[in-house]
Amino acid sequence: MPKQQYNDRSGWVLLALAQLTPNDAWENAQNPLLRTVDIMEYISTHYKQTYAPNSRETIRRQTLHQFEQARLIDRNRDLPTRPTNSGDTNYSLTEDMLQIVRAFPDRNWREEIASFQKEVGRLQELYDRKRDLVKVPVRLPDGTAINLSAGKHNELQADIIHEFCSRFIGQEGRVIYVGDTAQKILILDSQKLEELGVPPMAHDKLPDVVVYEENKNWIFLIEAVTSHGPVSPKRWQELEEVFAACSAGRIYVTAFPDRALFRKYVGDIAWETEVWIADNPDHLIHFNGDRFLGPHL
Repeated sequence: MPKQQYNDRSGWVLLALAQLTPNDAWENAQNPLLRTVDIMEYISTHYKQTYAPNSRETIRRQTLHQFEQARLIDRNRDLPTRPTNSGDTNYSLTEDMLQIVRAFPDRNWREEIASFQKEVGRLQELYDRKRDLVKVPVRLPDGTAINLSAGKHNELQADIIHEFCSRFIGQEGRVIYVGDTAQKILILDSQKLEELGVPPMAHDKLPDVVVYEENKNWIFLIEAVTSHGPVSPKRWQELEEVFAACSAGRIYVTAFPDRALFRKYVGDIAWETEVWIADNPDHLIHFNGDRFLGPHL
């Protein structure tokens, strides 16, 4: 492991994952499915080491993430398609790591480690392949293929690119930003954003999907709503400030997967914006006053 994981925190986390108390024999190690909060509670209860609630992200980013990369643990062994940001995300020792822990200190644990290290490359390849199978494939208007991590939010983002863009923007649309629940940023065309007057310091405030239509000089700012809010008046004001110097005409869109979720948030949607619902992809709902008032032709 990297030196940053040579610390007490990593030790406590390993013991919690193995469900070992100070008086347990190593051979009794287990590998149940544990959320980060479960791991923290176990450490506090059995080792009197209390971490503040805001330490959860540190444990996830500075210990569990590296354990997973090294194939010491599995994430969401019960449901690989579970979104990364789900409250049910869990971690557990891999079967190979469990055998190593159970063999320590009196059995052939060194031989188990040597065997594990020889196989870890193959294990990582199989693990990556398994993860790839549950990713959300996306093909951008220009034909570029990308993969989003699994989850409802990214499925909606895929629908935005495949269904919304094809209907309301067309092949002229250039996707210049796409977020990802696992990787945070999947596509970021910094050069085009800067050309349009959006400074780099504003990139962390971008909506979920940003598409630029060059022929009309329009920029579509699209929020995908599965668990977080729509383009509300507050969010609209924030984006107006971010894009204040933008030379393109701004179009604000809130995307929902279905009408049920739209009804939940309808009171929060800002005027002068659009709503698109993925399971009714041919239609838009205009929160735009009399701009589209007139008879149906």
